[in-house]
Amino acid sequence: MPLRRQQRGRCDALKAAGRVANCEFGDIAQSALFSKDAAGLEISHNHVHDCGNNGILVWRTEVGEDGTIVSGNRIERIAAKDGGSGQNGNGINVFRAGSVLVTQNRIADCAFSAIRTNAGSNCQMVSNSCTRLGEVALYAEFAFEGAVIANNIVDTAAMGVSVTNFNEGGRLAVVQGNVIRNLFLRKTGETRGIGIGVEADSVVSRNVIEGAPSYGILVGWGDYLRDVSVTDNVIRKAHIGIGVSVRPAAGTALITDNLIDGTKDGAIRAMKGPTPTGPDLAYDSAESYRNVAIYANVAR
Repeated sequence: MPLRRQQRGRCDALKAAGRVANCEFGDIAQSALFSKDAAGLEISHNHVHDCGNNGILVWRTEVGEDGTIVSGNRIERIAAKDGGSGQNGNGINVFRAGSVLVTQNRIADCAFSAIRTNAGSNCQMVSNSCTRLGEVALYAEFAFEGAVIANNIVDTAAMGVSVTNFNEGGRLAVVQGNVIRNLFLRKTGETRGIGIGVEADSVVSRNVIEGAPSYGILVGWGDYLRDVSVTDNVIRKAHIGIGVSVRPAAGTALITDNLIDGTKDGAIRAMKGPTPTGPDLAYDSAESYRNVAIYANVAR
């Protein structure tokens, strides 16, 4: 489905194969491009701007393999005029679609997320540039299995990366090599200001995080933690460098070889919900917490 240029109108692709490339979509009330139940689709090198609710949507009627490639697009000024808690306001939104590759996009000024996948397993968010986001920049949520979030830049967001909803089956991720900076607290009272948050069966490695008014990295939440490894990250200027859940039902976390500088309330803290407890575990033993292993970190 070759298209050269489209303005002031939405492109809908139902069960489509082929390519949507080198188009302009602008001044649109809802979303610019809506793919549903694709069969080998590529969305590349388009300019998407000034949309009322979302930029590019890749959806399926039911959870399943999709394989759409979304690459090299410039997406900017995406509002959330219909409100909600995340269904609107996203540069790229993936819903129920498996094995979607989102790479090398330039995404800016979205009311919520740059890239959000909901129940989309095996999604890759790789080498995207994301700036000025109102909520979580890169979001993997609800019933997904498998996400790779790697080598992205996030500058100015309420949260850099969130891999969440273990309670709904969300699990299995690699978060690696991202640069995340200039995070902020939302004015609605919702806690954000977090660089990276993960819950289950995940590796968080070799990321650089600077300027997190809550946590550089948050490992688990309450009872929702299982098998998370946090290694070789650099965290600068955070309120708490790394927070890890130590609730009785929480699973295991390994935190090692991280460099943490300039924290206000501890480099590594045990968390019971939103409340830190005990000493700074970058300096004191974590032996009293049965579910965490913490060693060889550098803090100052």
